[in-house]
Amino acid sequence: MLLPYFAMAQITISGKITDNNQKPLSGATIKLKNKKTAVLSDASGNYTLGNLSAGKVVIVASYVGYQTEEKTIEFSGNNTVNFSLNISTFLTEEVIVRATRATEKSATTYKNLNKEEIQQNNFGQDLPFILQNTPGVVVNSDAGAGVGYTGISIRGTDNSRINVTVNGIPINDSESQGTFYVNMPDFASSVDNIQIQRGVGTSTNGAGAFGGSLNIQTASGEAEPYAESNNTFGSFNTWKNTVKVGTGLINNKFSFDGRLSRISSDGYVDRGSSLLKSFYLSGAYKGEKDLLRVNVFAGNEKTYQSWNGIPESRLNNDVAGMNAYIARNELNAADAANLLNSGRTYNAFTYNDQTDNYAQNHYQLLYARQISSTLSFNGALHYTQGKGYYEEYKTGQKFSAYGLNNVVAGTTTISKTDLIRRRWLDNDFYGVTYALNYVPEKNLNFTLGGAYNEYKGAHFGQVIWSQYASNGSNDRHYYDNDGFKTDFNIYAKANYSPVEQLSIFADLQYRRIYYTIDGTENKLNTLSIKDQLNFFNPKIGATYFINPQSNLYASFSVANKEPNRNDYTDAIAGAFPKPETLNDVEFGYRFKNKLFNVGANAYGMFYKDQLVFTGKINDVGGNFRQNVDKSYRMGIEIDGSYIISPQFILNANAAFSRNKIKNYTEYIEDYDTGVQKVNTYSTTNISFSPNQVIFGELVYKPVTGFAIALQSKYVGKQYLDNTQNEERRLKGYWVNNARLGYDFKFNGVKNVNLGLLVNNLLNKKYESNGYTYGYISGGALTTENFYFPQAGTNFLLSLNVKF
Repeated sequence: MLLPYFAMAQITISGKITDNNQKPLSGATIKLKNKKTAVLSDASGNYTLGNLSAGKVVIVASYVGYQTEEKTIEFSGNNTVNFSLNISTFLTEEVIVRATRATEKSATTYKNLNKEEIQQNNFGQDLPFILQNTPGVVVNSDAGAGVGYTGISIRGTDNSRINVTVNGIPINDSESQGTFYVNMPDFASSVDNIQIQRGVGTSTNGAGAFGGSLNIQTASGEAEPYAESNNTFGSFNTWKNTVKVGTGLINNKFSFDGRLSRISSDGYVDRGSSLLKSFYLSGAYKGEKDLLRVNVFAGNEKTYQSWNGIPESRLNNDVAGMNAYIARNELNAADAANLLNSGRTYNAFTYNDQTDNYAQNHYQLLYARQISSTLSFNGALHYTQGKGYYEEYKTGQKFSAYGLNNVVAGTTTISKTDLIRRRWLDNDFYGVTYALNYVPEKNLNFTLGGAYNEYKGAHFGQVIWSQYASNGSNDRHYYDNDGFKTDFNIYAKANYSPVEQLSIFADLQYRRIYYTIDGTENKLNTLSIKDQLNFFNPKIGATYFINPQSNLYASFSVANKEPNRNDYTDAIAGAFPKPETLNDVEFGYRFKNKLFNVGANAYGMFYKDQLVFTGKINDVGGNFRQNVDKSYRMGIEIDGSYIISPQFILNANAAFSRNKIKNYTEYIEDYDTGVQKVNTYSTTNISFSPNQVIFGELVYKPVTGFAIALQSKYVGKQYLDNTQNEERRLKGYWVNNARLGYDFKFNGVKNVNLGLLVNNLLNKKYESNGYTYGYISGGALTTENFYFPQAGTNFLLSLNVKF
């Protein structure tokens, strides 16, 4: 397939990119208009566009902070085209995220997704599903179809260890450290670009990146007024309705944009429904040296709970196994019938209001200023307010577990009751971020940045109904505790090019965490937790430019991460868990020309005191994570694309890894003796870490505006715990999708897009997530495995109209 590429005539256009003072601009982007592939200028500003066909072309040169310039040339042989770019009268929006972004000089492993790539895959599913075809990424969905509660892992690293920022502002929940994309429905419709950094990455704000980070920049508006209607209908009664409007640039200074979205779905899983609403508002002022933007966006979700998964016996249609499960768990007749008759879409919850309800509002004030030709500043103030609860119907609950008195009826004492409870979270998160960028010389760049954030979270529970009335009321808090956390960080970054071909970077970060929890938790135990942690996270690396098309890079980075809320609340009293430490080594090669680009890298991520589940219980019977001394992830990743012809494009990536805990101790509850059984293992696989993740896509464009993409993805087997037990695993799966898109326009309409996404073309039965636990009773070990089945063949059909 590559032979025609190497055999093509080598007609080239080359030249130099400078500013209006004739100083070279290193890292400028040069491309042919309306083409995706581009090259970057080297340290001397030189570039080469190779493998061109003779004729007439439009060449576009762009550089952050400078006006984009186009030149039309007609040629029959090699040609020279130079550009002299003028400083832009307006700051570009990229300055907002520049401090936390990786570049070609950063010696960091990353993947950029532009607005077009995001929108091509945006059919209303949660953001993880839009990112699922990038290297080393695995996604899952509780309801089975990508709408509602979804998760993402990068290099086997779970959602709570992936740093997420929007315009440089932290999004991860401060206590659980996870990101709940269900609270940001249809947010992709307001995103301009995303950078996915794998490994530790560059210093950023918020939670420590222990496997990856998502650096999201919201849309910057458009020059002309517009209105847009985006609508999707699909399997499981899935609907997405989105309206977007924008004023364009008013008086060359002001712009306003808005979006309103609604997504609903019944879900693949029984009763796995979702009703998601959101909006996004943004207003900006663009001056000669200033950029001011205000963003307000919010999400409101109501999802029926499907987070329990289904028992293994139900998954395998094992009737004897289901009957044994019914007996072990003492299910009543209705629940037993539900299990036996539901199939792969089984959901244990049948109470009508077994829902999760949460609303989250974000406010961002972003400001950037070009202080001088060598100095720029950007900063932000932010506030996030969230409040919500999940409601549960519980049977046979002890009154004492809720701080309630037993009910006495005559001579009978009633100690248990059926009840409905709500567990609430009411939180506030606010702070400031900033970055100062100084470029004294063309080969030297300094950034000083950081943030200070505070979090306040109230956790409480209510019993809103009880079969038997006791001494409570439905607004009483049967448990109530408050979490408070401060997060301060400051970082300094420098890029230096001692010679034209070499770029060296250093990135030093200091981070300080203060965290307290006070009150009573949901088992009515008293909490009085206070911890303070100080982290130093250094990063160094170098990039060597072999030529304008290719470079080599290497880096070493250190990251430290604090335990999450449950690690503190579930730990043995008086014994805090240790923070985790990661040493990350990255080596890589990148190549890019007009037709072909590829990135290949090797990595080693070496952990100290990684927190994992072992089965050990605390002093009140709760399972909690423990530190393991040494563990590691090692692997290679390849990511590339090849323009075979004007009609065919091939995209592919692959990740192969080895993920191990050197010494692991498992604890199993023994109800016969009351003493946990202990098993020890050596060099076992880390749970939920597939050794292979492979993706391929063939894009066919038979005519202008029409494209068909055939996608194929393989995810290797994953273990549900750290014992590497073949009976506790997710089987590997291979899933094929197809995406079709057709763009056209007519008078009065800027663009019409018809899109079709068909997921799981071959109707593969597979599970993307699960969990396990075991215990000894009656002298026998019982293992309970639960799985989250994903939908078979399903579709989403979209119609997007832009005026």
